[in-house]
Amino acid sequence: MSGGSGEEAFKRALKFLGYRARSEAEVRRKLAQLGFSRDTADGTVKKLVSLKLLDDENFARAWTVSRVEGRGYGPLRIERELKQKGIAKSLIAQILDETFSKRQGKERARQLLEKRFRGKDFSDAKVFRRAVAFLQRRGYRDSVIAEILKRPLEDD
Repeated sequence: MSGGSGEEAFKRALKFLGYRARSEAEVRRKLAQLGFSRDTADGTVKKLVSLKLLDDENFARAWTVSRVEGRGYGPLRIERELKQKGIAKSLIAQILDETFSKRQGKERARQLLEKRFRGKDFSDAKVFRRAVAFLQRRGYRDSVIAEILKRPLEDD
């Protein structure tokens, strides 16, 4: 489909957005993958933005909330995911600052740990390593993990 029509691109983009919210970069990538020209994709994205059907800030905020509340992900994991979605670094930083104040990030990590490792003895090296790896996979910083576990991570 060399170039493709703007109307067809718009229809395909709406269908793509029908599955879940997307970032502008995701829509552009999908349209390119479907064979639409860069100009057609840009025009389609501009139209979607003007109709308020596409909004990177709202998308990033909703993605962050769903990942924090639904999966317990920390700031590093969410940052990586939003970068992959094509969200601007400045917007990512702003949303993460709002979502993860120092206290809130530690409290979320603590709650996750209590839920996953209830009654476990963190002085056991194997349990400690599992807890550290669990929180690292969720995207929490080593300094937060060390403070929660009350022990420097370099001890292992």
